[in-house]
Amino acid sequence: MISVEQEFPLQIEVSFKKLFDSYRAQMGSGNELMQKRFEYILKIAKENPILSKGIRTKAQLKEYMPQIDMILDDLLNPLLTKNEIKGISFPFNETFFKTTQRYKDILSDAGDDFTLELTNFSDREFFIMGCSMILNFYYGYQVDFRRPFYYKIPDKNGVIRSYRVMYNADFIEIVKTSRSKEITQEDVDRLLENFENIEVWKELFPPDSWKFKGFVIVNLFDVTMDVSVSDFKTNLLKEENEQAISYSDFVNIFRSLFNINDIDIGFSNYNEEEGTFEKVTYNSFLLNGMSSQLSSEALCHHSHNILFNKHELFNITNVEKYHKQHPDNPLLKKLRSQKIQSAIFATILDNGKVLGILEIVSHETNSLNTINAHKLEEIMPFLIDFVVRSKEKMNNDLELIIQEECTSIHSSVHWKFKNEARRYYDELKKGKKANFKEIVFEEVYPLFGQVDIKGSSNARNLATKKDLILQLDFVKNKIVKIIEVEPLLIYEQLVFRINEYLNELKEQLLVDSEQRVIQFLSEDILPLFKHLSSKNEKLEKIIADHCTLEGTKSGFTYKYRKQYDDSVTLINRNMASVIDKHQIDAQAMYPHYFERFKTDGVEHNLYIGESITKHNTFNKVYLYNLRLWQLQVMCEMENNFYSLKDDLPVPLDVSSMILVFNNPLSLRFRMDEKRFDVDGTYNARYEVVKKRVDKSYIKGTSERITQPGKISIIYTHSEDENEYLKYISFLQSKSKLEDDVEILEVEDLQGVTGLKAIRVSVLYSKKKDSAEKYYTYEDLMNEIE
Repeated sequence: MISVEQEFPLQIEVSFKKLFDSYRAQMGSGNELMQKRFEYILKIAKENPILSKGIRTKAQLKEYMPQIDMILDDLLNPLLTKNEIKGISFPFNETFFKTTQRYKDILSDAGDDFTLELTNFSDREFFIMGCSMILNFYYGYQVDFRRPFYYKIPDKNGVIRSYRVMYNADFIEIVKTSRSKEITQEDVDRLLENFENIEVWKELFPPDSWKFKGFVIVNLFDVTMDVSVSDFKTNLLKEENEQAISYSDFVNIFRSLFNINDIDIGFSNYNEEEGTFEKVTYNSFLLNGMSSQLSSEALCHHSHNILFNKHELFNITNVEKYHKQHPDNPLLKKLRSQKIQSAIFATILDNGKVLGILEIVSHETNSLNTINAHKLEEIMPFLIDFVVRSKEKMNNDLELIIQEECTSIHSSVHWKFKNEARRYYDELKKGKKANFKEIVFEEVYPLFGQVDIKGSSNARNLATKKDLILQLDFVKNKIVKIIEVEPLLIYEQLVFRINEYLNELKEQLLVDSEQRVIQFLSEDILPLFKHLSSKNEKLEKIIADHCTLEGTKSGFTYKYRKQYDDSVTLINRNMASVIDKHQIDAQAMYPHYFERFKTDGVEHNLYIGESITKHNTFNKVYLYNLRLWQLQVMCEMENNFYSLKDDLPVPLDVSSMILVFNNPLSLRFRMDEKRFDVDGTYNARYEVVKKRVDKSYIKGTSERITQPGKISIIYTHSEDENEYLKYISFLQSKSKLEDDVEILEVEDLQGVTGLKAIRVSVLYSKKKDSAEKYYTYEDLMNEIE
């Protein structure tokens, strides 16, 4: 048996029986010369029965190489040996026992220390591939493990070139042995559920339990350009939390793309506000060691005009030549000082706005020129997307830094921070060791309220699901039309895969559904559409609008997700504007600390007390006034929401809640977190309730304590209940609240018991014929429907 280095379910025997059978089938057909050739091959077969029975060792293979070389000549045409990259071997093995001359030359250029290996092909996948051959060839089960296989081989200049590997298995047979296990449909179902579990595969296909007899014909195709573009896209499309592409990987991709080994890559970020180039992660040859420079000084007038006004590629094929003609040109002097002899500069442009300059340079004259510069057309859209995302991330990071280091302090408490800053400053001026002390406000009363979007996670998931289905249906219709023009089996397989995704999505959106669909579209569909659009006019017309769906420049639709995001944004903006507007009046009544947050809804914190106001003027009447103010504003926020509900792109509901905490607490500004937080173990109970109560249920039921159309007031003490019933009665008299007041018990939370709730419906108003009418939530829903 010819051994392989890894475990494999098949014993390998090189056999030419099926090849000889093919020759026998051809006997009696063809011209006289062909018949003599057939007779000669079959004579070799008769004289050397081991060639049919099967060669089991490498020693035997070597012994019969003269005969093998002869019988394989028809499969490797000598006239094409310098053009085709072809060889004969056994499956997924780098040992070829006959190859074309071009294949030999490629391996020779790679060097003696180069080892041929399939890229991204693990030992586990190697074993499963052998199993899938058994399932397909012996049993006829349709187990599709096909995937692109590649060799990465350096050429004589050290440029890594990529070769797609295609296998022809016409001359193989799979033979059962005494150690083979019978495979049933039930076993196949089990295997399909356990691709990652190699032990299941080895249980059903023990190593060396089957025989492989025959050989495979291996065809290699140079796909360096396609793989370079694909690698470039893959790296640029990585999420921010993934490992970013390294500079060396980035350079190697460009070297493979241009087939030039001495290429270097730079990038200059453009700061529009300052009109300057700035160095970022990668080197910049335009800046030549400087951190920033005015773009008008880094470039000459001609190059600046082409890049910034015409937005075209700027190419210099011979720096030395043009420097002699224009010795004062600042760009040529800069490139010459870095021993750069040819260069391409490309504007990274988004919506007419210059984001930066891609710099491709070489130390060889004419290496980079106006002809190979057009290779950039393949990758520029993806580079632009990457730079746009990077710019957005940088801006977000800058905003985060500003918020972290320069947190906006609410005007009601600014005085205390200023006093502490003055004390800190004075200590430093005196040469003393100073620490900025924590700011604490004692004996303050908290108020918390939120208008929460109900079922936001489900709505978000539904929007994602609808987007994916829309995208897949769109692509499917295109492929069906493509099949009418070019009926290839692989297109039918793509339709099959799309249907599988659609069926899965219509049943349930899984955690990784979006990722898998986007990967399928990125790796299989978009490259195919790009290829087909250049084949002929019919195909180009079919797929001309494949990016017309609402979405990004990469062609992915975000129609329903955008509708959801727009709905949430609209709700949050309107809710926030209501409370922000009324906060001005509330602060005028009595100063207090206020903060609000936009999440899936709007929540706010209020703190009122003597220590915040600085002056000895606090009385509990101001607390009661603020509580009534809060309840009334919540009613208005509810009304504001239902006035815009009809205009939302996605139908959503909200529920409102107020948390009442009867005892004063201490409020501490956490210097490390740059935010206020309650202080002390007992006070922390307030935060626990605040975070958990809106998802809690009425005690003994499965009904949520918060419901659309109602305001839920959570409290503990009976005096709080009496207080808020008075406020509710007052607002009922003003037609703000319904008469259906409920007193409910809240289920026990972790570490918190005894919570109760008042729940009351909001009355919604619409102005008609100058008369204001009021509706309950149910009335309003019926009217909307």
